[in-house]
Amino acid sequence: MNFHFVEFFRSLNVTLPNALFALGAAVVSYILMHGALILLRKRLGALSTDRQHGTVAQVLSKTLAHTGALAIVATAILIGLSVLDLPEPWNTRLGHLWFFTLGIQIAMFLHRAVKIGSRRYFLAHNHGAVDQQVTVAHTVVIWLLQTTVWVVFVLAMLSNLGINVTTFVASLGIGGVAIALAVQNILGDLFASMAIAVDKPFEVGDYISAKDYAGTVEHVGLKTTRLRALGGEQIVVANAELLRNTVYNFRRMTTRRIQFALRASPSTPPQLAAKVPAMLGEIIKRRDKVRFDRAHLKTVDQNWIEYEIVYTMLDANYDLYMDTQQLINLEAMQMFADLGISMAPRPQHVLLQEAPDTRADVRGEEKAAANEYVDGASDTAGDDDTGDAGSRVLKH
Repeated sequence: MNFHFVEFFRSLNVTLPNALFALGAAVVSYILMHGALILLRKRLGALSTDRQHGTVAQVLSKTLAHTGALAIVATAILIGLSVLDLPEPWNTRLGHLWFFTLGIQIAMFLHRAVKIGSRRYFLAHNHGAVDQQVTVAHTVVIWLLQTTVWVVFVLAMLSNLGINVTTFVASLGIGGVAIALAVQNILGDLFASMAIAVDKPFEVGDYISAKDYAGTVEHVGLKTTRLRALGGEQIVVANAELLRNTVYNFRRMTTRRIQFALRASPSTPPQLAAKVPAMLGEIIKRRDKVRFDRAHLKTVDQNWIEYEIVYTMLDANYDLYMDTQQLINLEAMQMFADLGISMAPRPQHVLLQEAPDTRADVRGEEKAAANEYVDGASDTAGDDDTGDAGSRVLKH
């Protein structure tokens, strides 16, 4: 057995001094890599408290913490073998070992970094809480990214070994396209669910409005989002359909801008009309959690004069807004009454006229002429007593 071992080394053209030099290089490489890893982890631990680089430092530190001693030993041995001038095919095989060792270590680093980074991202965007929606999206994202890492590693390894993977990659692409076309609606809703979980346009409990539906979000699933409408019914909307529309999230309102109009009679004297904006401002300023913006006489025409009033509610609560608006309207009505300003529009005049008698006269021209004479005489005689009885003027 010893004879064959010695013959093997002789076939590699490795002498004892070369072997001792390679062993020394491997030992030194192990010590240097182990020491560098310890120093790097300490440096990353110091950077973890830095607000600007803390997140990246923590992810890298936890990723490197799972670096096994076996990986360092294997890398050190490869470094020691690399200093030897090995003949073929051992030199080529050594290159394959380098690729496999470094590739699998990088894949393991990425596998761990994806898990740690995605978990921190979802927790940060969910304010430290964990719910079902985040858990599902987190699991799906991790699975997709980690699978991608290992698929790329396997394909790269096969290519390094001399296997033609072009046809295999093309087959995967065609198969993926076929599957995607078959389940495109499901995949669309799935990715929309992930987008909702990551981007957080709304959360459970938010009141939202989009297109023809509105309600409070009760549940966000992998395929659908369920809303509870004001009428009590539940609305089930596909996630992809929901994200294709503009979504209004009313729960995230911090203020509410109100614009409304008050009308008065156009017969109001200008002196009184000029006092109204300032008095309306005083009415609004007396309300709690309200910031008065402006009040102006906006429109003057033959039917009415119109005031436009704008104020901002500092609390977005809808009930508080309605209570405040009601008080403003009541005090504005009382103010108009105290000033003697009518809120009624200008009276309208309507002219009513009787339709002429269009019945056909079949008694001949002479009879018709006589009729005309009589009617004319009657009209003349009645002018002095009754005036024009064929028209009436009504005013209201």
